Amino acid sequence: MPRDHIDWTPAPGTSTDQPRQVRRILRLFKPYRAKLAVVGLLVGAASLVTVATPFLLKETLDVAIPQGRTGLLSLLALGMILSAVLTGIFGVLQTLISTTVGQRVMHDLRTAVYGRLQRMSLAFFTRTRTGEVQSRIANDIGGMQATVTSTATSLVSNLTSVIATIVAMIALDWRLTVVSLLLLPVFVWISRRVGNERKKITTQRQKQMAAMAATVTESLSVSGILLGRTMGRSDSLTRSFAEESEGLVDLEVRSNMAGRWRMAVIGIVMSAMPAVIYWTAGLALRTGGPDISIGTIVAFVSLQQGLFRPAVSLLSTGVQIQTSLALFQRIFEYLDLPIDITERENPVHLDRVKGEVRLEKVEFRYDSDGDQRGPVLDGVDIDVPAGSSLAVVGPTGAGKSTLGYLVPRLYDVTGGRVTLDGVDVRDLDFDTLARGIGVVSQETYLFHASVGDNLRFAKPDASDEEIEQAARAAQIHDHIASLPDGYDTVVGERGHRFSGGEKQRLAIARTILRDPPVLILDEATSALDTRTEHAVQEAIDALSANRTTLTIAHRLSTIRNADQIVVLDSGRVAERGTHEELLEQEGRYAELVRRDARLDSAQGDAQLEPTG
Repeated sequence: MPRDHIDWTPAPGTSTDQPRQVRRILRLFKPYRAKLAVVGLLVGAASLVTVATPFLLKETLDVAIPQGRTGLLSLLALGMILSAVLTGIFGVLQTLISTTVGQRVMHDLRTAVYGRLQRMSLAFFTRTRTGEVQSRIANDIGGMQATVTSTATSLVSNLTSVIATIVAMIALDWRLTVVSLLLLPVFVWISRRVGNERKKITTQRQKQMAAMAATVTESLSVSGILLGRTMGRSDSLTRSFAEESEGLVDLEVRSNMAGRWRMAVIGIVMSAMPAVIYWTAGLALRTGGPDISIGTIVAFVSLQQGLFRPAVSLLSTGVQIQTSLALFQRIFEYLDLPIDITERENPVHLDRVKGEVRLEKVEFRYDSDGDQRGPVLDGVDIDVPAGSSLAVVGPTGAGKSTLGYLVPRLYDVTGGRVTLDGVDVRDLDFDTLARGIGVVSQETYLFHASVGDNLRFAKPDASDEEIEQAARAAQIHDHIASLPDGYDTVVGERGHRFSGGEKQRLAIARTILRDPPVLILDEATSALDTRTEHAVQEAIDALSANRTTLTIAHRLSTIRNADQIVVLDSGRVAERGTHEELLEQEGRYAELVRRDARLDSAQGDAQLEPTG
């Protein structure tokens, strides 16, 4: 079901305001009103049928059997059998519809949280552990399954049954009804205490589960295993995980045992109530009180037992709801996360992107909320004509990668503006940005899927011929073709079955398939050896042809032919010009070139040393 069908807007006030939170939970079921109405009718019909059985029993014991009325006895017995059959049918239908509704609500929640996270800025994921995000979707929403699939129906069903039963009990004998209900307020108070206690424990338990999920995600990934083994920390990681698991054991036990004795007392008292009714009725008859027939007493006890079952279930449901509020609160926290980067109301759509990029007095701070640190970028002015190439160089921390991320709007500027074909990127729709700008970064990400599927991520409808052409342009086709399964080869977790250079060329092939007019290369060859760098650079040259290219460079040998080179230092443009012009200035760029020459010389000498 489309997410837009549901009102996800948080109610006024904080998500921890319980009444507002409950109303917000109820709004989750709003799209399924019709089905819930059918469930309500089934619940009402089942309650009426169930309540009718004790009256049939009373007539059987007081009239049909004593008076020997066989015909009436047969009808009453048939009525009781029919009541059982109808109750079973109504129960099955009720369970089917309510479970379907509950699962749809679960689906809506999962989709809403995932969709919200997809819209978050890159900054959110740089400060949030992946395992924490996964835990919110898997553990928290999964923990609410019983609540959303059965609790709502159980609440309506039990409440209807309790009301109908109490009315029937009063109709039989109001005095016995008063005796039966004396302790009910105490039971309600106890259940609320238990619910609050479990809610607090559940909050702690979910945080512990999230921490454990984050540990598993980080330490059992391919990179995590490599790091743990090479650092000799496998045993330490196992002990750390065992400690977190031990803490979870304690919280699980506390959660399950919270209020267990108090709820057990309620069950004992309710089970003992029939004896109290028999005793009360016997005393009334012995002391000359009102005459109560055997049929009335048996029917009343039957109703009372029918009351206690939904009453106890109702109290348990209240406890479960209190517990689930902690889970809903954690989910609502993610649904209420502010989205930093959004489309404006009527965004500009460009049918054809030429590729002219400009940065006008750009300023950027990673934290603008009162942080006194200086800006990462400050007053940056750069003009990149369509089809030209720009290289950005500078020392570590100069703001090079940040500059590259501002163009596709992975971050938003905090001052000035970035334009694409003269339009502020904040005014463009996301489709234009995605079609118009491609990014190849140093950290190549590949899905645990086949080579073909990874390439088709850029263009789902790409033909096999298009994929092969892109791979040839990236100089990776021959290697893929040599694999036993060719383009059906599974790349492994994060592409670990391929070398760094091969992964980079796959990423380049993916971008070639996308064919963006603007290309951003974020130190795409900095982690490669010289030979692999040359192979990847040839693929990059093929990719860069006839398109606007912004290269964030660590090794300067790759950008000498750039139309324009900008040197960043402490977030400001220190120098700009061509390779030859900057060398003549004998400034920071010339110093960086000499540094690279020394490093290349040292590496060359190291390779020439004998190894044996």
